[in-house]
Amino acid sequence: MIINKKIVFLGYMGSGKSAIAKLISKKLDLINVDLDNYIEKKENKSIRNIFKISGDLYFRKIENKYLKDLLNSDNNKIISLGGGTPCYSDNIELIIESKCIIFYLRANVDTLADRLFNERDKRPLISRIKSKKDLKTFISKHLFERNQFYLKSNFIIDVDKKTENEITNECISLLS
Repeated sequence: MIINKKIVFLGYMGSGKSAIAKLISKKLDLINVDLDNYIEKKENKSIRNIFKISGDLYFRKIENKYLKDLLNSDNNKIISLGGGTPCYSDNIELIIESKCIIFYLRANVDTLADRLFNERDKRPLISRIKSKKDLKTFISKHLFERNQFYLKSNFIIDVDKKTENEITNECISLLS
């Protein structure tokens, strides 16, 4: 299968964007770029330290800059975004205007809370949340705010109760 466009994965943190993008890139022999990893390499700092040292506004500014770099690059690739990326600056419009194929990996609040609760310390936005109930409330609020951006995707893939292989195959079948 030959893909002549960039493929972008978006969705809430913990929805599986990075994992699915990696699997699809292997199957389709495309370059895979995780935006957060790309930012960490360019800034020579972890996302956690960027937030801690420079703050949210600085992070969102450089996130937009590096997203533009990836969208404007010549080669086709798979790009997995951070959960908030499409919701800030003009990022979702940039992605749409770049004529990317956009997948929204949609997970329900319970699935996300189950996946995220034990890795809170690795994720700056939820690192201070102490209970699963509070995490669910936080996720619900965010999903409500972010849904308008996520729903601008070309394809919406519900990931609840599906294996990574099932999700990967579903995405690839939509590219045919």
